[in-house]
Amino acid sequence: MSIDFTNTNLVWTSILAETLHRLGLTTAIVCPGSRSAPLAIAFANHPDIEAIPALDERSASFFALGVARQSKQPVVLVCTSGTAGANFYAAVIEARESRVPLLVLTADRPPELRECNAGQAIDQHRLYGSFPNWHAEIALPSLDPFLLAYLRQTLIHAWEQTLYPVAGPVHLNLPFRDPLAPIPDSQAQALVFDSTAFFASITPQRSILPAPLPAASLPHSPHGLIIVGPAQPAVPDRYCHAIARLSKLTGYPVLAEGLSPLRNYADLNPNLISTYDLILRNPKLAQQLAPDTVIRIGEMPTSKPLRTWLATVQPRQWILDPDGRNLDPLHGPTTHLRRSVEAFVDGLGDQAPASPSSYLNQWCAAEAQVRRAIDHRMSDLSALFEGKAAWLLSKVLPTGTPLFISSSMPVRDVESFWATGTTRVRPFFNRGANGIDGSLSTALGMAHRQQSSVMLTGDLSFLHDTNGLLLRNHFVGHLTIVLINNDGGGIFEMLPIARFEPPFERFFATPQAIDFAKLCATYDVQHEVITNWQQLEARLNPLPPTGIRVLELRTDRKADAEWRQNKLGTFAVSVQLPTV
Repeated sequence: MSIDFTNTNLVWTSILAETLHRLGLTTAIVCPGSRSAPLAIAFANHPDIEAIPALDERSASFFALGVARQSKQPVVLVCTSGTAGANFYAAVIEARESRVPLLVLTADRPPELRECNAGQAIDQHRLYGSFPNWHAEIALPSLDPFLLAYLRQTLIHAWEQTLYPVAGPVHLNLPFRDPLAPIPDSQAQALVFDSTAFFASITPQRSILPAPLPAASLPHSPHGLIIVGPAQPAVPDRYCHAIARLSKLTGYPVLAEGLSPLRNYADLNPNLISTYDLILRNPKLAQQLAPDTVIRIGEMPTSKPLRTWLATVQPRQWILDPDGRNLDPLHGPTTHLRRSVEAFVDGLGDQAPASPSSYLNQWCAAEAQVRRAIDHRMSDLSALFEGKAAWLLSKVLPTGTPLFISSSMPVRDVESFWATGTTRVRPFFNRGANGIDGSLSTALGMAHRQQSSVMLTGDLSFLHDTNGLLLRNHFVGHLTIVLINNDGGGIFEMLPIARFEPPFERFFATPQAIDFAKLCATYDVQHEVITNWQQLEARLNPLPPTGIRVLELRTDRKADAEWRQNKLGTFAVSVQLPTV
């Protein structure tokens, strides 16, 4: 099918129809209405989708339910804005309760025509309550390539959610601005669009449970990567062994997030890359090391240079993760394989290991050079630079220590500086919403009745949850809190807002000027100011068996931000890659 370039709305909806067709859509039930005109036109004009008009929305919805029930495949149901979608409610409930895949598309007014007495406009957000498997408000139509890719990937996710893990309805609310009719627009007609490349990564999804990638089609590429995001696996040893085997079978290097246990099981995998955040700050290396295939395990790593690089390169990506979420914030050519890496690798059977490639050798050479540079710089650094705390923890913590890492700068310092080793340290974190809420209480819960544990946190995260110390009388075990006190939010120093004063210091950095010795005394918690790295090392190994202890490092927020800005880009400047 050729894309309809008449205007922006029809570019948007014709891409929508073609994406759904390539996923497996054969039938769309279309109810009449003005706001839904771009959707109706796209489905009516698609040669391989049967578009069936239906006057009454209630009848249309149950007709769609019947088609989907018989075919076991999703059917699209379209209506205009206002109360039209409310007539689908009973069929949506039935689809949920009887596990029938249904994709409901409700057209809507744009945001500026809501809540202002415009006609045929009601609140359609979560119109069907908790009954859909998934719900999303789609962005307004745009010709922006990123938003077109976002539309494609959101539709892929929505289609999958009608089928997995349990079949049922999905609701997408789609706002449209005028013109709703096919009135020509020169900007849309001038759009350069490679439809072959754009739709190439879409594969039909027709089963209730998406099958794992067959062993015979395990991606083999001369420029392939495995990227591992934050992970708190139930059995870290099995998890790390599975990834090591996947790396061996593919011959791919493994870019290992600091919030995964992989860096602490380095003896299992010689292909670990821990310094990618620094390597990719070198534009030349980033270009030379660009992949065409990526197997990603779990969520996207924290590293902004990595995310920016992947967004630019747009490799073919396979994501291994057992749950049903969309884990691709970059909206690239991505296929989600709903399997754990352990189950996926178990299903591969006996295969011969891949031979080491020149691409793998280049990554390993870059890793060795940058790792030496980091270790040398950190070893020689006597000033209390907060990033060194993460590096030192990776070197000195007792074997198997549970470590809670707070959001904001601590997770980024772990990403940049945490060294590989065999310590079996177990990282824990709250990265679901990436906030600082409840960090201290979470760390105490992690440490309760466990091996002596450690928390790495900034002062604002700690202060945000000091009521967690009220749990001290019920806490069993030990927690050492390595407190980076830079008197404010260090992460904001890395953002453009830091250049604007006022309001930066008062409203973003928000220094609190707290005497932590007095605060700890209030809760009867041990407190010690750390004045040098040797003192901190001595306090971290061995760890006490009981109690709560705060080790405070007083650092200079401005100086540390300047260090990062000036130094992080230098570690990979002199890297020499082997010739291919």
